[in-house]
Amino acid sequence: MLRYTALLFSYLMHPIFIITYMLILLILINPYLFGVSSISDFEVKKLILVIFMSTVFIPGFAIGMMKALGLVNDVHMNKREERYGPFIATGIFYLATFRYLLYYPQVPLAFKIFVLGSCIGLFVAFFINLWSKISLHAVGMGGLIGMIVITMALFSYDTFMIPMSSFGTLHVSTVILLMVGIILAGIVGTSRLILEAHEPIDLYGGYMVGFVTQFIGLYFLYY
Repeated sequence: MLRYTALLFSYLMHPIFIITYMLILLILINPYLFGVSSISDFEVKKLILVIFMSTVFIPGFAIGMMKALGLVNDVHMNKREERYGPFIATGIFYLATFRYLLYYPQVPLAFKIFVLGSCIGLFVAFFINLWSKISLHAVGMGGLIGMIVITMALFSYDTFMIPMSSFGTLHVSTVILLMVGIILAGIVGTSRLILEAHEPIDLYGGYMVGFVTQFIGLYFLYY
């Protein structure tokens, strides 16, 4: 049962989903950055679909093709040597997405920073992977936590609202969101250890890379 739970978290928090999760979180925290009042707006839904297609579906399809060709064993790419192709393919789509967003005026600077940070994190992880099997799940979770910290620092929000349809509106503290993110990062890291996919040092390095590269993205685009 424990192993199945670990596998579930490994799939739900697969690093390929992190940019989409970042977008949804930022829209929930401040939809007015995107020129709308809620996440239910059509333009925002269209943007989420574009980001999902370019950073999840297309890279995922490419990885699926590599698996079909026997270049990778599974989507988690537990062997260091089989990561090079997926790294390059995903990196190309991430860079293309960033370039598209860079000249898209409706997308706020904050999200462009997060996407740039994710691109940098991916390529840093690629070079580290030449010598050590860094945890990509940890890189993704470190980036997500970095995004939450930057959002709190830039906008100084205490709470944000999530529409709950007929149940009204749920008010969530950004501090609670950060705590949930840290706990979730711990659960994901523990899941990778349970599945024997990584050593602790792979996780620590991944968290650091993901977190720090978000601030590198902030430095290049904000300052």
